[in-house]
Amino acid sequence: MTDTHPDVAPRPAFDRHMLEALVCPVTHGRLDYDAARQELVSRTAGLAFPIRDGIPIMLVGEARQIKAG
Repeated sequence: MTDTHPDVAPRPAFDRHMLEALVCPVTHGRLDYDAARQELVSRTAGLAFPIRDGIPIMLVGEARQIKAG
């Protein structure tokens, strides 16, 4: 017996190797992966880009503003 529901597919995992190719669309700088929030964080821009179904959404309009620090 499994604990998963037959109608619910497992969420695809984010491929951390993508971090080597992705940069912030605003600053063109480094992104940090926040696994707990499923976001890519640009500390320089003060933005956190969501990862949905294993796909990073690199649109400024979809990003969450964070405090720089």
